Amino acid sequence: MTRRAVAAVLLLACAAALALGARNDEGAKGKTYEIVFDNAFGLAEGGDFKVAGVRAGQTSDFEILTGRRPLALVEAEVTEPGFADLRDDARCEIRPQSFIGEYYVDCQPGTGRRLRSGGRVPVTQTSSTIPLDLVNNVLRRPYDQRLGIIIGELGAGLAGRPGDLNDVLRRAHPGLRETSEVLEILGRQTRTIERFIDDADVTIGALARRRRDVTRFVREARDTAEIGASRRTELAETFRDLPAFLGELEPYMGRLGELATAQIPLLRDLSAAANDLDTFLLRLRPFAREGVPALTALGDAAGVGVRAVRATTAQIEVLRRLAVDAPGLAKPLRQLLQTSDDRSRAVEPDPRAAASDPPAPDRTHISQNGGFTGMEAIWNYFYWQALSTNVLDNVGHVLRLSVIVGPCGSYQVKREGNEEAFDRCNQWLGPYQPGVNAPDPTRDTAATAARTVDSEPVTRALARQRAADAGAAEPLLDYLLTP
Repeated sequence: MTRRAVAAVLLLACAAALALGARNDEGAKGKTYEIVFDNAFGLAEGGDFKVAGVRAGQTSDFEILTGRRPLALVEAEVTEPGFADLRDDARCEIRPQSFIGEYYVDCQPGTGRRLRSGGRVPVTQTSSTIPLDLVNNVLRRPYDQRLGIIIGELGAGLAGRPGDLNDVLRRAHPGLRETSEVLEILGRQTRTIERFIDDADVTIGALARRRRDVTRFVREARDTAEIGASRRTELAETFRDLPAFLGELEPYMGRLGELATAQIPLLRDLSAAANDLDTFLLRLRPFAREGVPALTALGDAAGVGVRAVRATTAQIEVLRRLAVDAPGLAKPLRQLLQTSDDRSRAVEPDPRAAASDPPAPDRTHISQNGGFTGMEAIWNYFYWQALSTNVLDNVGHVLRLSVIVGPCGSYQVKREGNEEAFDRCNQWLGPYQPGVNAPDPTRDTAATAARTVDSEPVTRALARQRAADAGAAEPLLDYLLTP
């Protein structure tokens, strides 16, 4: 079960890294890097270039750098998508791919700053291999000749260059470099080691006091080892597949590390807002407490609603039977409403429609000359009918439509023969109408007071006589006859 749990955790981490890296699926594809080695023995154009043991591209070009001592410059091109960029602390080495003399470049991407395309990995971060065929050639000789060949070749090639020899030996074998780094780390942590030894005495004393627990642990460990030994075949397959799995997982774990680094500003902002969030949650507690009765009442209302819904089962059944025929009515109704609101079916262009249409992006917006839709025309009838019968403006309010029932339903023009209705209703046009046979008081003109009625000139004296016969007041007559 432990092995399965570990495998599941690794698979989940891999899936998370794949999902997080989906936004940049190409990775470093198309980039080229320059890698400097002491020698490029065994490398060839088109050879494998691997990142963390997984093939990422190929070696494309070679060059010899001249200076204090010659070095080999190898150009590597990333051709496979999904690989992290090399960093400024990346380490590369030349490794044998087989026993027939094939070699490839393998790099660990590092964790520092990204190298741009064309960036260089210096010789201090690389190591070259010791070719096995050359070693085997030396081993063909007797021991004394072998030693002589080694000393002679090294003496001829590195005479007076002990520093370079030391650097080459360190880079030639990664184990020497790692051992040197381990010794340096141990040297910097001398006090920590001393404290560890002191703490070890305390730990051993505690174990001695709990020897029974230690015995039980050893016994259970023995049982666990026996169970593991009985399944050595499965464990061997797991460990056999683990290096390849870890090699393929490493680039994606690098991406996961980049994501963690990118989340640092977000976590800092979250930490800065922690106090405000804590205050918000504390203030939310009384609100939540007061909301409990409301939620309880809502639950009670829901119970009443359930009973009400159950009581309407018969009505719902009737509605269900009515709904069977509803599509037959709904379809033509939908077509009628859609066509009534379709701007393309307008009868004629009308500038009033463009002045009152809704703005874009409403689908009934008029982009060019258009008219009212059928639905707008129906509502316009009620709107304009109301305006035509009931005028309201900044001058006055006039109701143009009135219904009069009785003897006063018509206007009286002559008094003779209609004296009773004439005196009772007072609904005559009168002999003097402003703007018709008398001056218009709302117009200030220089016209004379004479007007023509039935082709007869109406003088001021005749107007006064007719007004007196009709009982008009003198002030009103002066006002009406004033030009």
